[in-house]
Amino acid sequence: MADFLSLERIQDYCPNGLQVEGRDSIRCIVTGVTACQALVDQAIALQADALLVHHGYFWKGEAQAIKGMKKRRLQALLAHDLNLFAFHLPLDVHATLGNNAQLAQLMGWPQPQALMDCAPEGVVMYSDLTTPMGAEELGQLLEQQLQRPLVCSIPTAQPIKRVAWCTGGGQSFIDAAAAAGCDAFITGEVSEPTVHSAREQNIAFFAAGHHATERYGIKALGEHLAETFNLEHHFIDIDSPA
Repeated sequence: MADFLSLERIQDYCPNGLQVEGRDSIRCIVTGVTACQALVDQAIALQADALLVHHGYFWKGEAQAIKGMKKRRLQALLAHDLNLFAFHLPLDVHATLGNNAQLAQLMGWPQPQALMDCAPEGVVMYSDLTTPMGAEELGQLLEQQLQRPLVCSIPTAQPIKRVAWCTGGGQSFIDAAAAAGCDAFITGEVSEPTVHSAREQNIAFFAAGHHATERYGIKALGEHLAETFNLEHHFIDIDSPA
């Protein structure tokens, strides 16, 4: 797994791979976006041997004390001998199973490529659309495919020929997308400066939800592991409007 997802190559804000050690033998895995208590509880109910998530624990800068919410989550994992694996940036950028690659597949964006000068490579992708579309049409397609309302939409009048995207909290990459000649930038979240960047650089901007844009990588990874190693796999979507 370390080689498959290039865990050692990518610097991240959290440890990637095994975060909490459980039982040795793994036959049933559960995947989900975030290792919240609800997901942990459902994995336990399914008698899973391992829980694989995109957002795990032990982030840089977080409080180190094991108490409250953190204590309850870890206590549940340890009490049931449940392994916890987390794959953050390495899963975002993986060429086929990554969140960016899976979003492109869902949306039908052809021949996605990494936007240069954005690290790690593949954290921002772009695609030249086969048929240009309007900003309103693109926004409607995002809502249709992700099955949820957009968090924020800043349209432009110009036709969208080149679209760039970064799943999750990638709003800071809007300037790189504009500099690369993209007509639209899609991510999960929005910050106050993002709106002005979009307006002043005449680039359409869509915040489609951090959770909503990152449901697909971890699910694809679970399906890949289940097929490769003949495992039972359950993807559980604990929804979040953020």
